[in-house]
Amino acid sequence: MTSAIRTAMERAILFSTAAVFIVEQLTNTGSLTYMIGGLVFVAIFLRLPSLKGMTFWLTAVFSFAGIVLLSMRAAEAKVWFEAAGANVTIVTLFLFAPLFGIPVRLPAYVNSLKRFYEANFRSSTALFVGTQLLTLILCVFINVGSIPVVYQMVFVRPRPGMSLLLANAMNRGFAGAILWSPYFAAMTLVTTALQVSWSSVLPHMLVLAIMSLCISLAVDFRQLHSAEAGLAEPPAQLLPKDKEAFSSKAEKKGQRAAFPYGLGVYLIASMAVVFILERLLDLPMVLIICLSALLFPLLWCLASGKASFYRQGVHHHVTATLPALQKEIALFLSAGFFSGAIGVWQIGTAVPAILDKIPLLPVPVLFSMLTVVLIVGTSALGIHPIVLVTILAGGIDPAAMQMSPDQFAVLLLGSWAISNPVSPASAVNNLLAGLLKRSVFELASPNYKFAVCMGGVLFLYLTIALFR
Repeated sequence: MTSAIRTAMERAILFSTAAVFIVEQLTNTGSLTYMIGGLVFVAIFLRLPSLKGMTFWLTAVFSFAGIVLLSMRAAEAKVWFEAAGANVTIVTLFLFAPLFGIPVRLPAYVNSLKRFYEANFRSSTALFVGTQLLTLILCVFINVGSIPVVYQMVFVRPRPGMSLLLANAMNRGFAGAILWSPYFAAMTLVTTALQVSWSSVLPHMLVLAIMSLCISLAVDFRQLHSAEAGLAEPPAQLLPKDKEAFSSKAEKKGQRAAFPYGLGVYLIASMAVVFILERLLDLPMVLIICLSALLFPLLWCLASGKASFYRQGVHHHVTATLPALQKEIALFLSAGFFSGAIGVWQIGTAVPAILDKIPLLPVPVLFSMLTVVLIVGTSALGIHPIVLVTILAGGIDPAAMQMSPDQFAVLLLGSWAISNPVSPASAVNNLLAGLLKRSVFELASPNYKFAVCMGGVLFLYLTIALFR
């Protein structure tokens, strides 16, 4: 089978899976579960031979282990297909959510944002905070695709002593987006599995996102102070007599640079549309995102006279973005199948009994600590957090842990976000490693302290704000 034929088949299966899932959600036709599960099995085993490294082994192990677990239980056919479709919401999200990012890439917005960034973020602290905040905002809409965009803005001119610090800022900005973005796989997976609404956990996640920004600044404050002197210097090639002119020109440039308000309106309006539709329509969150992603970016581009740009964005998404996501999709689907198989064994019901035998701390407190350590620790070893989050969300009853679904959702989302900057397997670390010509471990290691501090803050927040 040629690569072109394989790519076409994978694309067809992806679209078919999403289409059948949407119909099943709208009509509540139970028989479509078999079709969805069958498409998932085909997608996994079609993609498996072309996978490499850790992704191959994890996908193979999860698929094989799921088969063994269900076979030992002699599970009926429906259970097999239901287990296979555990993470099909993520496939649907990958298909539609990136469409929100098309207007964000409009050249007028990007160029204005570059000028604004260059003019207003001059000190090391402002540059660091601005980079993390900008990454956090853009990642909400264009996911990991925001990293090259922010990189081009940040490194438009040399930043003495700031390369790793700015990489930290981008890394942690992406983690901040994971905390609250409705368009990320993390949010879709957790809210769907626990049957909670995005709006119910949003206030808590925004608080944690703000805390992550503050902790990030505190963790690297000393290095930022050391880099301040080098960053404040004008370009080395300027003669001393030209330094004053350089400074004056920069100040005037900063005064003329304005924030691209059209982009700001689009970002706010996109979030508002999802929030309002979630309140008005009795539909799963993933369907609301699909509906919004299909219509709102299109209407925005039409109103802006950029219909051709929208068509180009859709074409790039279908022909470039989706094929690049096939290995992640295979891993996510196999992890969902494995978690469904574990659910049949009802292992989650045994966890409270085990924790009850440890008298040091209450069950929800001890469980929260172990969850954070387990997800972040395995991620640092190279295992994607979706593996454990899928297992925990699908196999653990929050009530058995003396937690509400909202509390459990905050715990899982927070742990996933914290794990991303320290994972050598994360897409962000690998992308930054290529851009900066450094190893992934060089980029992950400075975030260990941040992860420990954020883990402590997450635990304290859950204890104080939620476990009252």
